[in-house]
Amino acid sequence: MTLTEQATERPEARGVRRLSQPDPASRGRGGQRFLLVGLVLASTYSLFPVWWLIVAATKDRTALYQSNGLWFSGWHLWDNLHQVFTYQDGIFLRWTANSFLYAGVGSLGGTLIALATGYGLARFDFPGRNAIFACVVGSFLIPIALLTLPLYLLFSAIGMVDTPWAMLIPCLINPFSVYLAKVYTEATIPYELLEAARIDGAGELRIFFSIVLRMMTTGGATVFLLAFVNTWNAFFLPLTVLRGKENWTLNLGLYNWTGTRLESGIDLTGLVLTGALLSIVPMAIMMVAMRRYWRTGVTLGALK
Repeated sequence: MTLTEQATERPEARGVRRLSQPDPASRGRGGQRFLLVGLVLASTYSLFPVWWLIVAATKDRTALYQSNGLWFSGWHLWDNLHQVFTYQDGIFLRWTANSFLYAGVGSLGGTLIALATGYGLARFDFPGRNAIFACVVGSFLIPIALLTLPLYLLFSAIGMVDTPWAMLIPCLINPFSVYLAKVYTEATIPYELLEAARIDGAGELRIFFSIVLRMMTTGGATVFLLAFVNTWNAFFLPLTVLRGKENWTLNLGLYNWTGTRLESGIDLTGLVLTGALLSIVPMAIMMVAMRRYWRTGVTLGALK
């Protein structure tokens, strides 16, 4: 056999075996299955408390303690809802209105202030800008619970304790919202557009309200949604600055109903669970209604 024939001879003929290479498609499918299992487990972990709350809200007091906690036993949801809305002359509706006032008005005003502040930090050059932004970022390290007592002392000195202002004023200032607004401004508002508007004779207020706010719709919706959820779920601040029942939030009112059993022996567990189920409905509606803005805003922030 010649050298050319030996060189062109197939490896199988010489008894040499090639190692099989893993299929990239099979590796991709394995990663997808692992990701799918992880998502299913995370979804189950997140939805399990909601399922338990839905089931518990449909039971009467006896079934609540004696039946399976993860499955239905009778259907008493409408009776529970009627009791929630009529107990103590419908105080639950007043708490709901208060929560909408604090979360809605406070978050809307806080979003406008955050967008203006973030726009100023991102597109204006002034002495101390970096120091101010460093203070904004550093404020993330301060838990809100540490600020509650100073806020209470301040509001007590000026006579704002047990008033809606004691909840609305802290909601107007949110350093994290300012940080998000700055990031969105840098990603969506070009310098050239602002300079063109100034050359055309537009003032700074007109530029902000006519151009910047319209281009910041996605970022503003994200900031508003996060602020709304945070204020709606607030507990320690209203517990400290609100005294009268007529000014309480939903969370604070349900907490008071929970302690009624220890104080007076009246078991309001069914009302508390039904009220808790009702309290998550506005947030669910808000998330569904604004999911397009929220998803786009989070993606924009991640890319930035």
